Amino acid sequence: MNVKNYSSGKRAICILLAGIMSWAAHASPRTRLEKAESDVRGKVVSEKNEPLVGVNVILKGTSVGTTTDPNGNYRISVPDNGILTFSFIGYLSQEMNVGNQSEINIKLLPDTKILNEVVVTAYSSQKKKDITGAVAVVNVKDIVKQPTGLVSGLLQGQAAGVTVISSGQPGAEPQVRIRGINTFGNNTPLYVVDGVPTQNSTNLNPNDIASIQVLKDAGAASIYGSRASNGVIIITTKRGTGKVSVQYDMFYGVQTPRSGNVWDLLNPTEEANLRWIANKNSGLPINDPIYGSGPTPVIPDYIYPLGKMEGDPAVDPSKYYINPNYKTDDDYNRFYRIIKANKAGTDWFHEIFKAAMNMSHNLSVSGGTDKGNYMISLNYLNTQGTLMTTYLKRYNLRANTLFNVNKHIRIGENLTYTISSNPQISELTDINVIATTAQMSPIFPVRDIKGNYAGIFGTGYNGNNPVGQLERLKDNRTLGNRLFGNMFAEIDLFKDFTYRSNFGGEMYSGTARSFIYPTYENNENTKYNAYNQSSQGGYAWTWTNTLTFHKAFLAKHDLTVILGNEAYKSYFENLGGQTRDYYTFDPSYTTLSTGSGIQSNYSGRSFESLNSQFGRVDYAFKDKYLLSGTVRRDGSSKFVTYQYGWFPSVSAGWRISEEKFMGGVKWLSDMKLRGSWGVMGNQLNVNANNGYYTFIMDKAASYYDINRTNNSNQPGFQVGQIGNPDAKWERNINANIGLDATFLGGALDVSVDYFRKDIKDLLYNPAVPGTQGPGTVPFVNIAGTTNRGIDLSVNAHKNLGSDIKLNLGLTFTSYKNKVTRVTDNTNYFFSTGRALNGINFVKNEVGHPIGSFYGYQIIGFWNTVQELDAANEEARRVTGNSAAVYQTDQALGRFRFQDANGDGIITADDRVFLGNPNPDFNYGLNVGLSYKQFDLSMFFYGVQGNEIWNHNKYATDFYATFIQAKSKTALYDSWTPEFDF
Repeated sequence: MNVKNYSSGKRAICILLAGIMSWAAHASPRTRLEKAESDVRGKVVSEKNEPLVGVNVILKGTSVGTTTDPNGNYRISVPDNGILTFSFIGYLSQEMNVGNQSEINIKLLPDTKILNEVVVTAYSSQKKKDITGAVAVVNVKDIVKQPTGLVSGLLQGQAAGVTVISSGQPGAEPQVRIRGINTFGNNTPLYVVDGVPTQNSTNLNPNDIASIQVLKDAGAASIYGSRASNGVIIITTKRGTGKVSVQYDMFYGVQTPRSGNVWDLLNPTEEANLRWIANKNSGLPINDPIYGSGPTPVIPDYIYPLGKMEGDPAVDPSKYYINPNYKTDDDYNRFYRIIKANKAGTDWFHEIFKAAMNMSHNLSVSGGTDKGNYMISLNYLNTQGTLMTTYLKRYNLRANTLFNVNKHIRIGENLTYTISSNPQISELTDINVIATTAQMSPIFPVRDIKGNYAGIFGTGYNGNNPVGQLERLKDNRTLGNRLFGNMFAEIDLFKDFTYRSNFGGEMYSGTARSFIYPTYENNENTKYNAYNQSSQGGYAWTWTNTLTFHKAFLAKHDLTVILGNEAYKSYFENLGGQTRDYYTFDPSYTTLSTGSGIQSNYSGRSFESLNSQFGRVDYAFKDKYLLSGTVRRDGSSKFVTYQYGWFPSVSAGWRISEEKFMGGVKWLSDMKLRGSWGVMGNQLNVNANNGYYTFIMDKAASYYDINRTNNSNQPGFQVGQIGNPDAKWERNINANIGLDATFLGGALDVSVDYFRKDIKDLLYNPAVPGTQGPGTVPFVNIAGTTNRGIDLSVNAHKNLGSDIKLNLGLTFTSYKNKVTRVTDNTNYFFSTGRALNGINFVKNEVGHPIGSFYGYQIIGFWNTVQELDAANEEARRVTGNSAAVYQTDQALGRFRFQDANGDGIITADDRVFLGNPNPDFNYGLNVGLSYKQFDLSMFFYGVQGNEIWNHNKYATDFYATFIQAKSKTALYDSWTPEFDF
């Protein structure tokens, strides 16, 4: 039984370390021996009779020990009945009874299991030493120690070349990027779970995983063809072995949100002082509806009615009236709000972010014989979000079985069924609930004098009450079901052939319901109530058939050939509706049929299919010269004219360590140089209708009073999708060169890769002339990008004693990304949804990274009138325009922008690239220390050199934007006329 308890606090770690240090300080350096001792000496050599330095020689059952010197010699005092243990990383340990021996010489044999470790790759498995592609093998035992329920999140910092970006929201799939950003759209890698391709890994139980491999280059991944461009993650789940084993694992932890003044906001008094200073410096009259019009601001007792003090008749509680469940405008217009000022200030961030529990229980039963094996597991995961009303509750049931019908036929299945509930909030929007915690002024309380929600109504302020927003979501529900897995059969044909048929996929469904409550506390209120309900469902199946030939012959040659065919089909449909105007808001009453108001509905469906043929050849000569080649032909229902694409690759490896001239290099256990080139494809960003024109009917747009009766519209059609039948596969042309090396008998492993990815025929949907109609713009093959970079992984292992082991793992990734082509008519485009007041600030331009930030470069402030006059005079001289000014709306204390193009004036042409969100490098460090049955693990991850767009600062750091909460920077670190220049 393994019971794990995780805590996010530092105190527990400090206590643990203090305890270990205390124990170490009081531990006896030697164990008291009752028997007579004698000196034993000897020498430890390798299988090649070469001395081994640093071999641990330990008296079994004690802490008494020594290590061998550079000549392999050792000396130790032991009792006559003692047992010596000889251990060295990369070699098999040996034990020797001392007896009456005074000299014991040992020859350690290499532990070949590392090099001969079998790694699951595309449609087969290979020995680690024979792999010629860029494959990262993830240490599953380490990653499952992290208290999280999402497999994709566990990959952060664990594999070189893999970047994981997580929002922290329970159940939200992290963004996984393998070797950077490839395309303008979906960059999600392909997951292959027990041979079944999928884009969704959120329902996978980490406790069920046996191995994870990341295929990063074409040599490893191009056999997956059209879906391999973003990389491939191979996941294999566990199987049973040996006697019946029952295992229970659990973790419990608490996640704590950041403490303190998270947004660095002013308190109500500071906010009032800021408004006075800003109005004074701007020459504006001071007449504030809340803080008054005197020489200094006055903090009122009440915000609403505006600026009232205690005892004022306007705040008589008998006048108060709010019906939070109002149903008519007449009722709403009768509201009389009374809201007390929170003079101490409301901490809006911590009103909605609280410490949250995270727990998991996992029970598994497994076993196996020569007739077959089984593994059954049940998992319950409950991750409560630190943001109120967000959570993930998930139940997983898995059954994996394998039966040996006879020694040539095997059948089995891997199935998992998941039930989950996972309400989430919208992220990365201008008015998301997290952003409102930086907008709401702290002078506003959470609730008014009667306990209803307080807000900005009638005050001129900006922001919505985030507590009200989230508490109104508390009865919303989601429920998802997913059956995922595969069934397979394997048959050994003749002597060297194996046929495998694998049928797998998923069936899923989901329902959601929500209620829209009327609001009353905001400036712009929702004055209706409505109930929404939706459902969705679908399936996807993949049927793969492969024939594998493997033969080793003449003691020098090893040949593997794989031929296969794969068919894929998916179907999806959804249905939803809304009804308004409910008599009661009780969630037990509301359905789509119980409301009395307007009803609306929608539905949709889509399907797609793939048909593929593929082959691979792996050849090894003398176990040191390696060659591999693959080719895949994919046909997709998404394309019309160019339906099929070919995706080849070739890779080679040279195990330098096996050459005769490396025989005298004692410290090198294995070294392999490898390289690859190939093509991978992508079709993720194309919808099923992309190749076809579709037409729809829309009462608001395509109906027309063609008979000019003024009282009847005739139905008509409009374009729904603009078709592009000439779209074809996006191609990722990939080259990689790498080096794998193992030193000191396995004590140190190093792997380094240099890669380059050129994306050709990138699928992108540029803007089209309005004359083509309002239809969805199709994707066309016109753009291109490139990525190049370095991956590095280092793993070190050290036995610090007979029972103490130290493991260190380091990953490092650096890449450079840039756009190489956009369209025939332009070399840039702005990303949609990334604009501020209608001005786009994320630009994708040839020669620059995807998603670069674009705007005016600030070079300082306008500090004096003389600076303004000098700049304007220069602008008039350069332009020849006597009315020219250097910068529109320039004034003292405002930012001065750089004249990037040197034309003397600031225009839109002076905008420049300010940075990009791609890091210069990212890194991960794993530290593991084990003592007998106890282990301590630490994990560190970081990125360096990426710029971040901070949307909150636009509103909090600048007084002139919105009347809302402001930061301490706005008050204490702003330009003032009194500053001495």
